[in-house]
Amino acid sequence: MSARTAIFMAGGFYHVYNRGHNKQTIFYDAKDYQMYLKRLREYLEKHEVTVLAYCLMPNHIHLILRQDGDESIDRFIHRLHTAYTMYFNKKYERVGAVFQGKFKAKPIDTDEYLLHVSRYIHINPVELLDTQPQGLALSVKLEKYPWSSYGEYVENRLNPLCDSTIIRNYFSNSPMRGKTTYRSFVEEYLGISTSERLAEISSGNL
Repeated sequence: MSARTAIFMAGGFYHVYNRGHNKQTIFYDAKDYQMYLKRLREYLEKHEVTVLAYCLMPNHIHLILRQDGDESIDRFIHRLHTAYTMYFNKKYERVGAVFQGKFKAKPIDTDEYLLHVSRYIHINPVELLDTQPQGLALSVKLEKYPWSSYGEYVENRLNPLCDSTIIRNYFSNSPMRGKTTYRSFVEEYLGISTSERLAEISSGNL
């Protein structure tokens, strides 16, 4: 994996992502996901960083972060992933890297790009959820996926981890009179293929 080229600066927004070493699983059960989110919340309190959106998948993670101070996001991610690696290796009695090299980060420099990246991140679980037993509509499964911030955008979750207001302020709070809500903005992409969604935000270079 090539090194990232992003230059981190105060006030900047970034799409941060990483996968498991050799694309291996990094979250085997609910406790693993919970530990990552616990550590994420812990280090947010220690660093000048805001999370706007997140999604954890079995073998990779996506975050939208804003750097609020002069300290680079590098330091924040390094501490977060070092803490999770120590937990993971101890639990599964293993040694070595959990994440594949340096995390990648792409600057988000327009409002439109910010909205599209947030939608891409929140749509990530679709293929995983679509294989689960029938009974709930895919849109409902996506909303209920516990390891994503999408529920914080469309439900009133207690003690939210991210600041959803920055993105939600671009949308209507009500579906009345044909105005676009964040929910409808995301759901209109449920029928779009993974490759098409990826091409829209990164020219296929994730």
